[in-house]
Amino acid sequence: MAKELILFTRHPTPGQAKTRLIPALGAEGAAALHRRLVVRTLRTARQASRIVPADLEVRFEGGTEQAMSHWLGSAARFLPQGTGDLGERMAGAFAESFHAGSMATVIIGSDCPTLSSDVIAAAFHRLTETPVVLGPARDGGYYLIGLSRPMPELFRGIPWGTDRVLADSLDVLQRWGCKPALLDPLEDIDRPEDLLAWDRLAAAEDARLDRVSVIIPALNEERHIAATLRAIGQGPSHEVIVVDGGSTDTTVQRAREAGAILLGSRPGRARQMNAGAVHAQGGSLLFLHADTLLPPDWAKAIHRTLGAPGVAAGAFRFSIAGSFAGKAFIEWTTAFRSRWLQRPYGDQGLFLARALFEEMGGFADLPIMEDYELSARLRRRGRIVTVGEAALTSARRWEKLGVVRTTLRNQRMLAGYHLGVSLERLATRYRAIER
Repeated sequence: MAKELILFTRHPTPGQAKTRLIPALGAEGAAALHRRLVVRTLRTARQASRIVPADLEVRFEGGTEQAMSHWLGSAARFLPQGTGDLGERMAGAFAESFHAGSMATVIIGSDCPTLSSDVIAAAFHRLTETPVVLGPARDGGYYLIGLSRPMPELFRGIPWGTDRVLADSLDVLQRWGCKPALLDPLEDIDRPEDLLAWDRLAAAEDARLDRVSVIIPALNEERHIAATLRAIGQGPSHEVIVVDGGSTDTTVQRAREAGAILLGSRPGRARQMNAGAVHAQGGSLLFLHADTLLPPDWAKAIHRTLGAPGVAAGAFRFSIAGSFAGKAFIEWTTAFRSRWLQRPYGDQGLFLARALFEEMGGFADLPIMEDYELSARLRRRGRIVTVGEAALTSARRWEKLGVVRTTLRNQRMLAGYHLGVSLERLATRYRAIER
């Protein structure tokens, strides 16, 4: 029997997200909280969609499909909510879902951090017994609504955004002679007085910085991925996630054989890393290139660094495999940029707390320089520390193009970025030189 789970949310534009929390958190603070809640709910929804099973869809306000899928990955279908008030938009989503063949559809919001996959699965089960299931929120609304048939009357004349939503919805159902199934009430995070509950929950989870999720974007990396995964195995990772961008070689097979969690994504390093982060369960994230080998004590270095006061992120000392003329100079200049300018590149293994990454919205939608851009934003949140332990990156770029040509190319990319040259143009030039 076809089933569908729909997440109703919005793009995290400051000033438009979590507006009732802006007096307490400011526009950017409210948007940052919204980002965390959405990612958390989507992670729960993905788990539930596998348990039920059900198709997963994200209906959004603001932004575009491109912006939403770049932020949240491609594991769900993204559609705009449409026009009208909240009731009209939900009624439209249900109507389209049933028209497409669903026999049971559940809509959830992104404001309830204690919503679990088991609760969502229970909602679908209850729909085998009754046509309506509601998850009451303690503020008088509901965090979940499920239907087994269209009920447009349930969404008319409801004072959305007030503490009367649930009560008035129950009145409508009673008039129609329909008895809904009610789930356990849960807490929404909508008002300043709700923030204390969120702070307690987040503090307990965010403290687990020792649980590291390693995220590797990959595309045709069969020559390197196995060695990279073996090096990760020297330390106690919580999970290793390989996000494949459509490889046509044996990258996927080798990652699967090594025991990594395998995800698919549209190609693009920033997009792939964001998709991995949405899936990640660890308290810390390590973004690692597929041709970079970690040192044996990498996990201890991450925990030590992120636990220090004032640190926003960290990276490993840059080292190139092999021996060739100019290698020492490249490593020295990279160390200067990374340590003193606090601008490490992605091939050094960038790591930070998952909470901070989610608050910041992940990697920007850029075709190149996504690591450099994130480092610039991270510097506004604290120090970026380059640890003494070295990550060993492949020398293939320097071997292929030569030291002088590779260095000049990298400097042209950096200069073009700061001069405001189109990143699409820079990316085209970069790939042309690579060929």
